[in-house]
Amino acid sequence: MTHRISVSLALALLAPIPALAQGTEPRPEQRQVSAVELFALAAQAEGAGRGQEAETMYRALAKDPDSEVRAEARFRLGQLLERLGRKREAATTYRALLDEKPGAARVRLELARLLTQLGDEGAARRELRAAQAGGLPPQVAQIVDQFAAALRSRKPWGASLEVALVPDSNVNRATDAATLDTVLAPLQLSRDAREQSGIGAHAGGQLYARVPIATNLSLVPRVSGQGDFYRQGRFNDVSASGLVGLEWSLGRDRLRPSVGGTQRWYGGSPYARTATAAIDWQHPLGTKAQLTTSVTVADTKYRGNHLQDGLLLNGGVSYERAFSARAGGSITVSATRQNAEDPGYATASGAGSLLAWREFGRTTVYATAGLRRLEGDARLFLFPERRKDWNISLGAGATFRRLQIHGFAPLIRLDWERNSSTVGIYDFTRKAATIGLTRAF
Repeated sequence: MTHRISVSLALALLAPIPALAQGTEPRPEQRQVSAVELFALAAQAEGAGRGQEAETMYRALAKDPDSEVRAEARFRLGQLLERLGRKREAATTYRALLDEKPGAARVRLELARLLTQLGDEGAARRELRAAQAGGLPPQVAQIVDQFAAALRSRKPWGASLEVALVPDSNVNRATDAATLDTVLAPLQLSRDAREQSGIGAHAGGQLYARVPIATNLSLVPRVSGQGDFYRQGRFNDVSASGLVGLEWSLGRDRLRPSVGGTQRWYGGSPYARTATAAIDWQHPLGTKAQLTTSVTVADTKYRGNHLQDGLLLNGGVSYERAFSARAGGSITVSATRQNAEDPGYATASGAGSLLAWREFGRTTVYATAGLRRLEGDARLFLFPERRKDWNISLGAGATFRRLQIHGFAPLIRLDWERNSSTVGIYDFTRKAATIGLTRAF
């Protein structure tokens, strides 16, 4: 090995040095050791139970100019951290290795296994698809298949959290028009009913578990919540949900029926309460893709306007595929039927969306695009036309894993939305930026 690393033997990399009398502190002896020698010293420290010393040496080696030395150091460091019980740090270390060497199949498998233990099964599955998209030797492919089968029987628990600042040009998704045409006369809108801009704080998270109750059958309780908070409290939008479901493994497929409810508050007051029943079916398509189908039935009661109360039916299909070890994407189509006491609030809609992501070193970049068509059953009393909307949304963002803070990484997201409607009160444009922290893996 041509690269050399300066190591102070007085720093107890091999053994502690006794204290010297009368405060005399002679300069410690120093010499140059190779990366190979330092790996050997780290292995000796591990074997002697001196994990902190081994960690120090592996972290030094992870900064070596030689990419192969850095990769080996990060792999050994990840294994050490896992043995020390620091699983999130281990997962972050494996991710840093894959940022430089996306074709390292074994490391990707280690990361997938660790993510499963941490409860992030969805991310673990994505890592498996990325490994398979990169091409695997037959013996490794067999291991991946075995691990995928074992993953289907895992019963993890976990949590996630995102916090951010959100500058928004239209926090209430309202029209910028000062007046609206009605069947009676032009309607003058108050300032609060029109487009409002502001900088808000966003927080969202969830907690879930998977409790085995029979072979290939688990109970899955889940609670989640999110909120957008503004200096003008009348625009605060908060929701909380609780779901209880089953997860049934059928060979390579998974079936997830669930029931639960959601409470939403707007401006600090109860806005709507929803009772929900849903079923999801997840089906792998080969080694690089999967299909997810969902059907939802929800009954919503609106606190301020009972004419909006009604049953909602939604169905969706999503196709996700790994293009390579560093890139992937998905396409989703859905249809929604919203009934209401007043036919003017009853609507039918169809939507489609695209997602693409790509890793550049230790940065993940993604882009989204969506299109939705919505039509009302009848016109609302005050307005001359039946509601017909076209909604277009575009988004792009990036997660910077190099700048991690306690297992979280900075996130920047930009969103643009245009809802064109025949009913002026629903016609709006919105631009927003999200700057925050999210899970780093």
